[in-house]
Amino acid sequence: MEKLDLVVKIGSMALIQKDENAIDYNIFQRLGGDLRPGMILVTSGATEIGRLDYLKRTGHELTGVTEQDKVDYSAQGQTILMNTYRQFIRPEYGIRQVLVEHTHFNDPLRREHIHRMLLRAAAQEVIPIINYNDPVSDEEVRKMELASRRAEGVEVVECVDNDETAEVVAQLVGAKNLILLTSTDGIYLDRDDPATLVKLVSGRDLAEVRARVTELMGHCSGASRTGANGARAKLAFALRAVEHGTNVIIGHARYHITDLLAGRVPCTRLGVNVEEQA
Repeated sequence: MEKLDLVVKIGSMALIQKDENAIDYNIFQRLGGDLRPGMILVTSGATEIGRLDYLKRTGHELTGVTEQDKVDYSAQGQTILMNTYRQFIRPEYGIRQVLVEHTHFNDPLRREHIHRMLLRAAAQEVIPIINYNDPVSDEEVRKMELASRRAEGVEVVECVDNDETAEVVAQLVGAKNLILLTSTDGIYLDRDDPATLVKLVSGRDLAEVRARVTELMGHCSGASRTGANGARAKLAFALRAVEHGTNVIIGHARYHITDLLAGRVPCTRLGVNVEEQA
């Protein structure tokens, strides 16, 4: 299987200025300038950016059913999200929006279709930008589909959390590294104490890494926004990536990709036989 070197995922809260209810264009500029063909971006943000746009235009938020509001916000935010990336990714590189659902990764033929498309993009000087297709996803239908497949004894992925989507994509393309960009410097033993940043989660083999991730999960609580799964889920998906041979870096979106890869900035690194970097 041909491999791509890097998958980058960025979370919703890393793309906005929460106190200002506004898009953080500095983050888009930094990330967009760093992206190159051969990299894959998995992005959250459509729902939150759609919410901010609706609020800006009307002066109020939607007050309907939560899941329906999420669908409507996401449909409104997708265009803004892609247009903003296009502003800051170098003009000589193409970008391609790839909207995925769980069904695309639970079916072998669809998985291979996506795999070939991602490899072609790298060869064609294009950067794929992947997001879960919330506007056409129905939660109840998804739950029934997944329950049916589990009843048949088939392993499934949900991909509603884009950390999971990023892990599945990294596995699909055999990525050497997966970077999870957040609004913090990484994983903390105490989220209220920056001095407790965990810089390295490693071991001589997968069993040691699993044990250390499990221990670290015991320190994780809370999430950056309502509906998010928080650091515990992020660690679980990071571990799955490590189990498939990918090293994981969890770090702040204010840092450049090259600095995170080189260990020149604070972050949390996960992998087998990974050494702590200065």
